[in-house]
Amino acid sequence: MSEHEPEPEQEPYVQLQMVWPASLLHTPPVVHLPSDYLLRTYRPGDEPRFYEVMALAGWAGWDDEKLRPWLMRIAPEGWFMAVHRESGDIVATAMALHDPTWSQPFCGELGWLAGDPAHAGRGLGRAVSAAVTARFIEIGYSHIHLYTEHWRLAALKIYLQLGYAPFLYTPEMPERWRVICEQLSWPFTPEAWRAHANPPYIQVAT
Repeated sequence: MSEHEPEPEQEPYVQLQMVWPASLLHTPPVVHLPSDYLLRTYRPGDEPRFYEVMALAGWAGWDDEKLRPWLMRIAPEGWFMAVHRESGDIVATAMALHDPTWSQPFCGELGWLAGDPAHAGRGLGRAVSAAVTARFIEIGYSHIHLYTEHWRLAALKIYLQLGYAPFLYTPEMPERWRVICEQLSWPFTPEAWRAHANPPYIQVAT
């Protein structure tokens, strides 16, 4: 290709999505934490350490301005922190976000799962994700979902282990999930996943 020829248009990147099966709405996930950690919800003053954890997890640039619109979407008592007892440091976090952009007016989104890599392997990401999911169920949400990326394999394994099902909402999704399942040594069961989107989720363009 010469420098004068136009480059082909790139397909827009499409995030992965996962849904919490309706069959599990009466069996919320149980939170398990090692004894040297505790789980709590947000307290004023948590913000500076939260920004540090986000940066450590690969999302640099969080500050009060970036947090503000997400704060307005967090369900009551829905921002969870795993805290290291000895140091008092927040080491993992996830948010229960109200997400009215799907077909149902009261969808919940498990969002911004992040952890300090120094505390990886202790089940903390799973704990805060389970806490968010259980909180949604407790306050009556019947449609729970999340967005994620194909390279976040540790997070994807957490979501699959908890019970979230891939949402195959575009034609290329089965192949993307087939590759992920190979990487994670996880069963590739697209027909079962399709059955979990009941009632069907509809992506609303934003």
